[in-house]
Amino acid sequence: MSAPEVYSIAQTPVTCHAFNADRSQVALSLNDNNAYIYVKQGKEWVVTEILAEHDKVITSIDWAPTSNRIVTASQDRNAYVWSQSPDPHTGTLVWKPTLVLLRINRAATFVRWSPNEDKFAVASGARAIAICSFDPENNWWVAKQLKKSIRSTVLSVDWHPNNVLLAAGSADMKARVFSAYIKDVDKRPAPTVWGEKLPFNIVCGEYASPAGGWVHAVGFSPSGDVLAFASHDSSINIVYPGGPVIHNIRISTLPHVTLTWTAEDSIVAAGHDCQPVVFSGSEATWMLVGTLDDTTSGGAKSTARAGSVGRLNSTAFNTFRNADTRGHAGGADVAADTELLTIHQNTITSVRPYEVGAGGTVNKVSTSGVDGKLVVWDVAAVSVGGVTGRLEAMRT
Repeated sequence: MSAPEVYSIAQTPVTCHAFNADRSQVALSLNDNNAYIYVKQGKEWVVTEILAEHDKVITSIDWAPTSNRIVTASQDRNAYVWSQSPDPHTGTLVWKPTLVLLRINRAATFVRWSPNEDKFAVASGARAIAICSFDPENNWWVAKQLKKSIRSTVLSVDWHPNNVLLAAGSADMKARVFSAYIKDVDKRPAPTVWGEKLPFNIVCGEYASPAGGWVHAVGFSPSGDVLAFASHDSSINIVYPGGPVIHNIRISTLPHVTLTWTAEDSIVAAGHDCQPVVFSGSEATWMLVGTLDDTTSGGAKSTARAGSVGRLNSTAFNTFRNADTRGHAGGADVAADTELLTIHQNTITSVRPYEVGAGGTVNKVSTSGVDGKLVVWDVAAVSVGGVTGRLEAMRT
């Protein structure tokens, strides 16, 4: 077990992040209309390229590991697929965008490549999900839309391993499983626990948030036979469609907004409580196991402080910074009253698999947050009993 790797990327929120295949580069949105590509140099991440094409805030990024293509989605109702090609003058590889015809009239909120990387799904505020595939004749990406039963903004999507089924979480308080089968792209899928005949836009499952909260995040298990979703009523729900058996785990802390499976029996979720927590179980039962951020020891405290501004970490600078960012007129000691015990000091916006071991088990996950930090966590380093509410985890 290793200590978390903490990187202070920016003084602005990191809206989303995606690593390339060998994790030597990461693409980030810093809550503006550009996508920034960072390369690790020593112990720091340094910006090497800026992908500038969108007009408004980029809401989601995904990086295809095999084809090395990046897809970005934005509040400007557009998406772009970025691929590297030689510059005609210098011969160096540069990122160039390809147009995507989304045909939506509201913001794009979330995007993910399919497992085969031959299509991707774009969630939107238009009560629709655009399933995009490439049209070689016109050299652009075209979309077919999933609309059935959706009554509000789609907040997240996740692909089934068979490249056809798609899970979606929406602000209408429902998690759904759709068929995104495209005849000219996909092979006929084998029968699954979600159904046998899977024509496009068929709803294979619909599950409500128990207490009526927005569904912030959805995710298929590695086998695709189980669905998990996190909602704004501070609950995690695990669905076994065969029964169906639905496990509802209510937590006493603030809601989770992102999750990822690390094994067939384990989930890491994170959100407004600023710490990634681990859930584990089977079809018989599920439970909260612990947190990856050990708030009960001094390790998290010292590591959290390590993200300071280096040589500017002086009393005078801290006084100015606290007045600017927290509205405090006092010195550095005032900040300690509101500094959390967790490494992340604000909402975690995204948790993603970082290192996958033998058998497809995720060994490490990465998180990004509103505090501008990027953190890599060892999934095995679970602190049992270390989960505390955000308001309880203030420094004293």
